[in-house]
Amino acid sequence: MSEQLKHHLNKVVEITDEEFPSILEYFETVKLKKKQNLQQIGQVCHSNYFVEIGCIRMFFVNEKGIEQTTQFAIENWWITDYLAYTFQKESEFTLQAVERTTVLSIHFQAQEKLLKEFPKLEKYFRHIYQRAYAASQMRMKFMYDFSKEELYLHFNKHFPEFVQRVPQYLLASFLGLTPEYLSEIRKKSIS
Repeated sequence: MSEQLKHHLNKVVEITDEEFPSILEYFETVKLKKKQNLQQIGQVCHSNYFVEIGCIRMFFVNEKGIEQTTQFAIENWWITDYLAYTFQKESEFTLQAVERTTVLSIHFQAQEKLLKEFPKLEKYFRHIYQRAYAASQMRMKFMYDFSKEELYLHFNKHFPEFVQRVPQYLLASFLGLTPEYLSEIRKKSIS
């Protein structure tokens, strides 16, 4: 499975067959059951995660006690609470497996050592962080620009793999909808 990470790295920087085993030593494989937490609210965020198999969601609990999903990550995506990870502080989010999932985990100090040993990976991680930030900006724009129905239709068009894979109640949480309203939108879009 680690070939996925090598392929992903090679999209941005060139990693040789000789270098990759040394890079892989900095990672730990973590297997999760469906609904198992990888990181919880209030825990110091020590790791960044590369999804090899499965799907992870990031969520917080709002003042009404309702889980609000803010992000998903599927195969070949990275996920963590970047603010808490960067500053090694307590996370305000929980990371949870949506389905059986395998991730490669890299601890903060291990990533720092990795970047010293392989400086070209600075470019890779900068690229990953820039893309994550850009995606976050666009999501915020869509949340303000689109009606709830348009938001779902846009998401369905551009990310059909999520709509098919993620339970409807989690998709509703991510889009800021109730499951009932999402069900109405889906029925309307099918007919």
